[in-house]
Amino acid sequence: MANNSSEKEEHAYKKIDREIKSNIVKNLLFLYGRENFLIHWAVDTLVQKNVNEVCREMDFSHLDGTTVTLEQIINSCETVPFLSPKRVVLISDFKLIEGTKSKNLNEEEEKRLAVYLKQLPQECMLILTAEGVDKRKRLYKTVSEVGSVYEFGELDEKSLRSYIAKRFRESGKKANTSVISQIIQTSGYYDKDTDYNLYNLENDIKKAIAYSEESDVGIDAVNHTISGNIDTYVFNLIDHLSGNRKGEAYQILHNLLVSGENEYRLLALLASHFEIILSVKEMKEEGKSLQEMKKLLGIHEYRIKVAAMLTERYTLSSLRKILRKIYEIDKHIKTGLLEASLALELFIAEI
Repeated sequence: MANNSSEKEEHAYKKIDREIKSNIVKNLLFLYGRENFLIHWAVDTLVQKNVNEVCREMDFSHLDGTTVTLEQIINSCETVPFLSPKRVVLISDFKLIEGTKSKNLNEEEEKRLAVYLKQLPQECMLILTAEGVDKRKRLYKTVSEVGSVYEFGELDEKSLRSYIAKRFRESGKKANTSVISQIIQTSGYYDKDTDYNLYNLENDIKKAIAYSEESDVGIDAVNHTISGNIDTYVFNLIDHLSGNRKGEAYQILHNLLVSGENEYRLLALLASHFEIILSVKEMKEEGKSLQEMKKLLGIHEYRIKVAAMLTERYTLSSLRKILRKIYEIDKHIKTGLLEASLALELFIAEI
């Protein structure tokens, strides 16, 4: 989750990278969060640092956290490394620490595992990974007490921009700040409840690199290769509407409907986005800061910045009028006065 404080917490990937380089990583680690791409990077880096590649098959053990038993964990951790600084044991997708019951680890065995973790051999590094965590669990509390916990959440905007620019540089391409902004906006990386992550972004960047014949990656490449999500397309539709580019807005609506997108969901998203734009407009006029808006709205600051740009094209009264129109259309659809797709087309025509 994004940090709402004015002082941003160091991201897990920066923290663990610094600790690896300084040789201060503990031998019990728990890595979790949205960004599996970075979790896999961290695991690979830890294995490379601690396991002799020649002895990888003997000194590195990967266990499936959905089926692992207590006996397997202890046996793997107690095995002495052959020619490596440490034996690394990875338990991936460890559901037990998320709060999901395990068929292979009962409550008594969980207690025994928590005790064992406190006496883990120094020559063993045990890495646990999961999507989420139940911080009430005995295992989590034990790892927090004697090991290190790293939450790999979304990247902040500065880090994300740096990541994108670096990937283009590594491929011999360049992308200016406006193109990088378009990539972030089109991808929907900061959209609420998005499942778009760095794996998706990495694949989309590769497609943009392959699409671009010139050294400079342009907006055209972004439009043809960045997959994005429904939230992003609705924001783009609103952007075209606010610039009186109704033809482009109709095209986005047509593409969404042809792809099978639900009209009711589209209308709900239009309402949600215009509500955000209105809220940002009101708070800007009240003199609220970006951090205050972020705290009050509970969304990422990048989305607030995008909404703030759109507020320049509307007055408060026009935004309220648009929202009344959306609520009116929703009512007409539900009462059968208007067919849903026609209602959306009329909305674009009348805005």
